[in-house]
Amino acid sequence: MSLPVQSSLSSDRPTEKADLRRRLLKARQAIPPQQWRQKSDRLCKHLQTWPTFQNAHCILAYCSFRNEPDLSPLMNHRRYWGLPRCVGKQMVWHQWLGPQSLQTGKYGITEPVEMAPEIHPDMVDLILVPAVACDVTGYRLGYGGGYYDRMLTKPQWRQKPTVAIVFEYARLPKLPRDVWDRPMQGICTESGLFLRG
Repeated sequence: MSLPVQSSLSSDRPTEKADLRRRLLKARQAIPPQQWRQKSDRLCKHLQTWPTFQNAHCILAYCSFRNEPDLSPLMNHRRYWGLPRCVGKQMVWHQWLGPQSLQTGKYGITEPVEMAPEIHPDMVDLILVPAVACDVTGYRLGYGGGYYDRMLTKPQWRQKPTVAIVFEYARLPKLPRDVWDRPMQGICTESGLFLRG
């Protein structure tokens, strides 16, 4: 499935991003459950064979929401997993301790309970970033809250490997971008892992 993307030089970029986000989310919601499971499992297999993933001791991920690719099968592998909790305009990362340590948080998203151990940036080897879409150069279209944009511009996070997680239909030729947007180092879909450079 391919969707037309307008020039990133548009003077109406917020509207352009909002319209694109709406269309892409609608397409993702329309994926049948069995197909969603198959696509998620294939995506996870691509990550599992990547040496950076295999060697990572601490990985930041997310809980699938609104038909996002599901990474939960990977969490059975022995390592530290971090999940985000929204606190104000920031994300605090906590160690995943199993389903019993999760709750429904802000925006209806599943997140860790506050008392779960925090994960600090110096512990992190890899960040798997949820996205609405990503273009072939690594620029990501998020949900509009700016949580990852704010985090990834901070010095302690800038050098961490980042991989956007999307289904193949949302890996696009080009996305509208803003000056604060930062490209991911890779994109993983059910079709493969695509690394920049």
